[in-house]
Amino acid sequence: MTTPFLDTARRVIRTEAQALEQLADSLDDRFRQAIDLLVATRGRVIVTGIGKSGHIAKKIAATLASTGTPAQFVHPAEASHGDLGMITGDDVVLAISNSGEAPELANLIAYSRRFSIPLIGITSRAQSSLGAQCDVVLELPQLAEACGTGVVPSTSTTMTLAMGDAVAIALMENRAFTAEHFREFHPGGKLGARLSRVADLMHTGDALPLVQVDAPMSDALMAMSSKSFGVVIVTDSNGALAGIITSGDLGRHLDGLMSKTAREVMTPTPVTVAPDALAEKAVGIMNARKITCLLVLDPAQGDVPAGLLHIHDCLRVGLG
Repeated sequence: MTTPFLDTARRVIRTEAQALEQLADSLDDRFRQAIDLLVATRGRVIVTGIGKSGHIAKKIAATLASTGTPAQFVHPAEASHGDLGMITGDDVVLAISNSGEAPELANLIAYSRRFSIPLIGITSRAQSSLGAQCDVVLELPQLAEACGTGVVPSTSTTMTLAMGDAVAIALMENRAFTAEHFREFHPGGKLGARLSRVADLMHTGDALPLVQVDAPMSDALMAMSSKSFGVVIVTDSNGALAGIITSGDLGRHLDGLMSKTAREVMTPTPVTVAPDALAEKAVGIMNARKITCLLVLDPAQGDVPAGLLHIHDCLRVGLG
């Protein structure tokens, strides 16, 4: 059963989806020219717009900055009162105005022309005041707004946002920008956690519960209780990994436990992970194996344990 509200929502979304299809079909060589300008710039991308276009401009600037293209939003009204000084001859200006006639952009456009600063415009009117001044125009199809009355920016802002995403991702791919690069700009939040490496979360050095293979179980139990991981890493006389002792191993060797050595109780060849593996992958291994810790082996260090990752370390940053 549908309601007028659902009918409206579906109409709006379908209208905007159709607009995006038309936008994709309308792209031409001007998009390549804009990307060439942006790739060649030695400075930042100055993104500007007023009203709803200003809100979209802020998002585009943020997306560019987080994907390897230095960018900054400059409010066009503030630009007329001193913020033009933020723009240098090494920058590129990306100006957004659906009509291309926003008067607030006039001084910023004039400034870019005076100092030969490349100007890219996103507008639905290539022959507008903005379009006529631009070095490259990324033209939006002239389509009706989803509101049906033509007064609520909706279809136009959706297309503008999509155009900004297309620019950012084209630049990202041109620079071979990877998830690891993205993490450098986005260490916080759920996304940052998903991109964490095992090396970012693991325990190392004196924090590791270590005993040698011939150590009595009294020493192993002391190491297990003092380090609070619920496991003991067992190494040979050269420091190479020999095995691991878990609470499950203790349960299987209760009879005469204190008369045994670590070698007799340990599980040999435990599951390990590399320090450069994604922590999210490590969580998947622990969940699949129903274990709470993973030993970390760095290929550069051979079989010497490099660290220990506990499930709680992953849960603490939002994984799991």
